[in-house]
Amino acid sequence: MEWLNYHHLLYFWVVAKEGTIAAACAKLHVAQPTISAQLRVLEKSLGEKLFTRVGRNLALTETGRVVYRYADEIFSLGRDLMDTLKGRPTGRALRLSVGVADVLPKLVAYRLLEPAFQLPEPVQVVCHEGNPAELLTRLATYELDLVLSDSPIGPDVKVRAFNHLLGECSVSIFGTKELATKYRPRFPGSLDGAPFIIPTGNTALRRAIERWLDSEDIRPSVVAEFEDSALLKVFGQAGKGLFAAPTVIEKEVQRQYSVRVVGRVESVRERFYAISVEKKVKHPAVVAIADEARQKLFG
Repeated sequence: MEWLNYHHLLYFWVVAKEGTIAAACAKLHVAQPTISAQLRVLEKSLGEKLFTRVGRNLALTETGRVVYRYADEIFSLGRDLMDTLKGRPTGRALRLSVGVADVLPKLVAYRLLEPAFQLPEPVQVVCHEGNPAELLTRLATYELDLVLSDSPIGPDVKVRAFNHLLGECSVSIFGTKELATKYRPRFPGSLDGAPFIIPTGNTALRRAIERWLDSEDIRPSVVAEFEDSALLKVFGQAGKGLFAAPTVIEKEVQRQYSVRVVGRVESVRERFYAISVEKKVKHPAVVAIADEARQKLFG
């Protein structure tokens, strides 16, 4: 059986937190050659480089980031153990690291994550936004507990993970009061030639809208394309064109952006997924997110 030297791991953890060996020496009150030697022994035992030099500082390698995450948990638990044995409350919150795909509407992300804050025990939610491929890589190395996305992980992605459908809803078309008054009559035929703001082509919503427009033989005048859904809505709020958003956040969109519903498209469906490395989710916060989404938000 292979055993991890936690003394070596502690030195690594402090160096990673402080950024330099010199700063770690001051923190641990030990000589620089001692820490350097301990790090070399740890890297040799793990068979991987943990640091790379960037100027005068040290940066974690990909393996180093994985080891650091585990080390951070290990030593945080150690502090909690000492507090518990001495009768002090730990105050330790349940940690949930979530990757939010950059194409996911922020209001949807909020509605999905909200149940995690309603659990009896305190929860610390850490959100990372990025493109789905990058987030799935971080999921595979256990940096993230789950990824929220508007599309499932595809068969071409070389990451072992599981899709958990949270729910689906129709799409609503929004516009300012003036645009809604003009284009609501005869909807959806009225959209032919109407100014339209659409998501970029890497989103599931864009592809679904295009299929629907083609099927209805509607040709709106596309005035802008945005990858950021929040920025898209800001331009819609300014009256630059009509825009689409999931019906499940219809009230929030109207309230936050002072727009009105032009019409609803039941045949265009937006689906939302939680992607995890577990076939059956076990993290209490993830279970709460999935249950709330399926039973209430999309139910």
